[in-house]
Amino acid sequence: MDTTRVCGMRVELAKHPLIAHKLTYLRDKRTDSPTFRRLAEELVTLLAYEATRDVRVEPFDIETPVGPTTGIKLSSPKPLVVPILRAGLGMLEGMVRLLPSAEVGFLGMQRNEETLEAITYANRLPDDLSGRQCYVLDPMLATGGTLAMAIRYLAERGADDITAVTLLSAPEGIAAIEKEIADLDIPVRLVTGAIDERLNDQGYIVPGLGDAGDRLYGVV
Repeated sequence: MDTTRVCGMRVELAKHPLIAHKLTYLRDKRTDSPTFRRLAEELVTLLAYEATRDVRVEPFDIETPVGPTTGIKLSSPKPLVVPILRAGLGMLEGMVRLLPSAEVGFLGMQRNEETLEAITYANRLPDDLSGRQCYVLDPMLATGGTLAMAIRYLAERGADDITAVTLLSAPEGIAAIEKEIADLDIPVRLVTGAIDERLNDQGYIVPGLGDAGDRLYGVV
């Protein structure tokens, strides 16, 4: 894991042969949607392992068949997993496989293809997130508008620790988020499988993997 800090945001690049292997097939334009969904789910589980290293826990007393001991359990309030609709749904199963007791909320956001700005169209989150650790799922960090808006949205509702998990990120998107959340005084992390070269004129990551939502579910 390579870690850098961009002002208030910690950027963690997950380096592992299996992550690189699965990303290779996700990028391949010949990979069909069912295979793409399976690979994305497997990849997210690997990324979730890295993303949850700092998940909050508390002591928990138990009895083994031999005698008493103290282990740990997830602290209350439970962490909240927030996939950004629709593409983030393809990451949800891989995340909750590792955090089955986490709660799940949803944010519906999409990018205006002309202005490249993010628009919120759906919200299924608790009104009060005070004291909550949140894990935001979005396959592609491209221009950064959607993810930055989601992070601010969660922080304004009281979340005090936010980790974004992405399959791929662009340098421009990372810089944009750093600028947009510079005034937040809570820990923000980005855990990503790769940092690609750049964005093209249409705001797509190069080399990237295309439109993650279309490749997960088919073009609509």
